[in-house]
Amino acid sequence: MDHSDPTIRLYSPQAPVVIDTLMRDGVCFSRKEYVEKKYGESAKIFLAAYGWFVKEAGKYVACPAGAEYPYWAFRDPDSVDASAGAVPLVLEVPVDEAVFFDVYDWNKILNLQYIGTDEADEKKFRQMLSDYGIRNRSDIILTGFYPDLKQQVQDSWTRLFRHHEAICSGDLSGVRKVQAALWQIKRSWICAPESDEK
Repeated sequence: MDHSDPTIRLYSPQAPVVIDTLMRDGVCFSRKEYVEKKYGESAKIFLAAYGWFVKEAGKYVACPAGAEYPYWAFRDPDSVDASAGAVPLVLEVPVDEAVFFDVYDWNKILNLQYIGTDEADEKKFRQMLSDYGIRNRSDIILTGFYPDLKQQVQDSWTRLFRHHEAICSGDLSGVRKVQAALWQIKRSWICAPESDEK
């Protein structure tokens, strides 16, 4: 991505209903009910992570009216999982309409885990939980038994956005895989599919 270029190419797997909505309305928004339906019995974990994300990501890119949850997109097309009938979209997105982060950090949040300043910090936190006899780390977030630890874990999640500004300016150093959150998808962002030819 060139620093002078106000857009970034992203790849996003979307259900056919999203594509239909985009073609009909020119824009589409994700809703909480879609996440609940998609994840079923696991929805409680995802809703805990998504609820936190929505509140914090709105500090970087304002959430427009009509949007409840983000769509996910990736800088690397190989990161896109187009299973279950999803259509991989190629998007040219204005940089100021995306919230950027490292996919590995987001996976820690989805697993309701602590994001350390580095691996040594994370190891130290895991050891502390082991010393306390806590085996199921998700209990810290999903139950009311560990309010201080819950606060510590959720405070650590703000590190998810530590690469946002750098990625916006084109600096990908220190980022393993770039993921982006989009409050909306616009039909005008859709590019022609890329050729498989190398």
